[in-house]
Amino acid sequence: MSTMMPAPAGPAAQVDPHAGHDMSTMGQAAPSSAPMAGHDMSAMTPAPAAPATPANPHASHDMSAMGQTPSSGAMPSGHDMSTMAMPPDVPTSADTPGRMPEMPTPAGATIGPTHAADTLFDPAEMAAAREQLRVENGDVRSSLVLIDRLETSFGDGSEAYSWDAQGWVGGDINRFWWKSEGGGDFGGRLEDVEVQALYSHAFAPFFDFQTGVRQTYRPEGDRTDLVVGVQGLAPYWFEVDGALFLSNKGELTARAQAEYDQRITQRWILQPRVEVSLSAEDIPELSVGSGLSSVQLGARLRYEFKKEFAPYVGVEWTRRFGNTRDFLQTQGRSAEDTRFVVGIRAWF
Repeated sequence: MSTMMPAPAGPAAQVDPHAGHDMSTMGQAAPSSAPMAGHDMSAMTPAPAAPATPANPHASHDMSAMGQTPSSGAMPSGHDMSTMAMPPDVPTSADTPGRMPEMPTPAGATIGPTHAADTLFDPAEMAAAREQLRVENGDVRSSLVLIDRLETSFGDGSEAYSWDAQGWVGGDINRFWWKSEGGGDFGGRLEDVEVQALYSHAFAPFFDFQTGVRQTYRPEGDRTDLVVGVQGLAPYWFEVDGALFLSNKGELTARAQAEYDQRITQRWILQPRVEVSLSAEDIPELSVGSGLSSVQLGARLRYEFKKEFAPYVGVEWTRRFGNTRDFLQTQGRSAEDTRFVVGIRAWF
């Protein structure tokens, strides 16, 4: 501890009252004539030996700089840290200067077969095993059939039926997608039926680009359309579906719909739904006007006996606008309609 930094100076030290005392004979009886003469205590009986003092664990430590604040990044003097494991040289928000640099990949790591297991097993068998692993973990073929609405509606003294179903088969990225919807009056004519056959490609984690054809059957006239659209799950769990249709007669129309499942309990689910139809031009043959043709708002409350089967009840309001409204009124039909619905939703 010879170089140990002295403690800060305190108050002035007092004079030692025994500074001039000779203690070489301490412990011997002093002559009566000269009591404590010279205070020679050289022969004083030593005190019993104390237990051996344990070795000072800091005996080899250099404490010459003790009490000083080490400079930034420097370790205290006397501590050998040359073999201490250092973190990798990766930038962080608390980057510490002086870190060991990250060493490059050894040259030997890139020498040898691409698959080390091929040196121990039959390469053909290992290739088949890797292909099977790829199929089971990213190239799975699956399918779905969803009957979103199969219902009967009541309103304006009439009863009608309608359906809206879709499904797909394929993998995670590319699929064949089909859609069908239509409806009519009980005891009357079938108003319209449409069937779509689409190629679907996932361009984002929750959205697919779709293109294909649509065939529509109506009493007024059939149509074949080229379809380009987008379908997916928007933020906040809104299911959206929008498409443009170009018919074989050059008519351009569009349709967009969105729905949302509001879970009330584990089995009761309320589903609001909106559908908007537009047209680039008047189509008198189909009673469709240019611009915003119609808006349909609905809400259905379903009860899921199972995830795959749920009956529901609801209400649906439809309003036509612009020339579409004029076409219907000319035919003696109402441009606004409110109907109660009862139906089933299922998938498998």
